[in-house]
Amino acid sequence: MRFSDSIVALSSGKLPAGVAVVRLSGSRTRFAVETIAGKSAPERTASLRKLRQTDGSLIDTGLVIFFAGPTSFTGEDVAEFQVHGGKAVVAALLQALTAIEGIRHAEPGEFTRRAFLNGKLDLVETEALADLINAETESQRRFALLNAGGAQSELYEGWRRQLIHARAMIEAEIDFADEDDIPGSVLEAVWSGMRKLSSDIATHIDGFHAGEIIREGFDVVILGAPNAGKSSLFNALAKREAAIVSDEPGTTRDLIEVALDLHGLKVRLTDTAGLREQAGTVEGIGIKRAKERAESADLIVLLQDMTIAPPDIELPEGARALRIGTKVDLLAEEEQGKEAEFDLVVSGRTGQGLDKLLERLGELAERAAASAGDLLPTRLRHMELLNEGKAFIERALSGTDLELQAEDLRLAGERLGRIVGAVDVEDLLDVIFSQFCIGK
Repeated sequence: MRFSDSIVALSSGKLPAGVAVVRLSGSRTRFAVETIAGKSAPERTASLRKLRQTDGSLIDTGLVIFFAGPTSFTGEDVAEFQVHGGKAVVAALLQALTAIEGIRHAEPGEFTRRAFLNGKLDLVETEALADLINAETESQRRFALLNAGGAQSELYEGWRRQLIHARAMIEAEIDFADEDDIPGSVLEAVWSGMRKLSSDIATHIDGFHAGEIIREGFDVVILGAPNAGKSSLFNALAKREAAIVSDEPGTTRDLIEVALDLHGLKVRLTDTAGLREQAGTVEGIGIKRAKERAESADLIVLLQDMTIAPPDIELPEGARALRIGTKVDLLAEEEQGKEAEFDLVVSGRTGQGLDKLLERLGELAERAAASAGDLLPTRLRHMELLNEGKAFIERALSGTDLELQAEDLRLAGERLGRIVGAVDVEDLLDVIFSQFCIGK
C-alpha cells in the first residue's frame, strides 16, 4: 500500500540516553535523508553524517541507515537516525524532519500497522511482537519469539487450508454427484479429517491457561487471619517495604501486588486483608476483595500463625493451596512438632524458610506453564474465534445436508482467518496497534 504521508518517531528508550534512534518511514524518506544529511545514504550501511536544519545549522553528528522498500520492516522506504540521546538533540531532529512537507509524527503502533497492511506481518505475528517488546522474563521472551517467528500463524493457516480443502471436496460431491471422478470414499476421508481437526483445536484451546500464565504471570494470593504475618512475608519475598507492617489487626485493607521472576517465569504475588468475621466497613470491603481475588488465583498461600490456634478459614472450592506456618522463630522448643502440620514453615523476621518457599513457588509456576514450548493461544480474541470455529466444525459433522455442511466449514475457516488477519478485520486494528509505543 502507498500512504500519502510519511511518519517519524523516536523508536528507542526514554531520554536522556547514550544513543537515541529516530525512525522514519514513507515515500518522503529518501528526500528527508538527502535534506537532513546532505546527500543520500547507501542502502543497509551505517553512514556517519552531519545532520542539519533546513537553514544549515548543525543538529548533531550521527549514523544514518537507509532501507529501501519493499525490503524493510514496514515495506516502505525506511531510515534510522542514530544520534546522541539528549532531549534537545532529539527534539531538534524531530522538528527538522516534521518541517518537511508530507512528514508527520507517528501514532502509537503505526510503523507496525503499516508493516501489517503491506503484508510484512500477520495479526498473530503483530501481537507476538508486542509481547516480545513487553517481555519481562525469559519464558515470556521465548514464548513471544516463537510466535513472532510465524509458528502460530502457520498452525492456524494449516487448519484453514484443511477446511478449504474439505469444502472443495464437499462442493465437488454436490456438483459432480453423477460423475465417476469423485470416489465415494472421499467424503468419508473428509469427515474423518474434520473430526481430527476438531479434536486438535480442542487440545489447543485447553492450553490457553498455560499461555496466559506465561504472558500475564502465575497468580499467587496470600491469605490468612489478621497478624498471621502476611505483609511481613510479602515484604520479605518482594525484598522491599511494599506493604505496611503493624501489630494492629486489619492494617492491610487493599490488594497489594508485586511481580517476581522465578525459574524464568513471572509470578504475581498479592497481599490481602486479614480474614475475620468482625470488621469495620472499610476493612470489610478489603476482606471481600481478598476473597474475590482468591477465587481466580492459580495458587493460594494460606498463612497460619504457629504460636496460636489456627482460625477456620474457608478456601474457594477447588482452590490449590500451600499451607504455610509463620513465626516459626517464636515457637518454644517443645512446640517444634507443629512444623509437620504444614507444607512449609517460615519466619518473615529471620528469613527462615523463605528460599524454600520461593523455590516451591517457582516449581509450581513451572509446572503450570509446562506447555511453554508448545504453540498456545495467546489472546482471548484467539480463544473466542477458535471456539466459534470448532462449534461450526461440530455442527457440520452432525449435519446431513451437504450444502449446509459446506457453509459451516466456510464459517469455521473464516473464524480462523480472522485470527491471522486473512479476512476483513478492520474493526480489530485500532485495538491491536494501540498496544504499541509511539516508535513501533
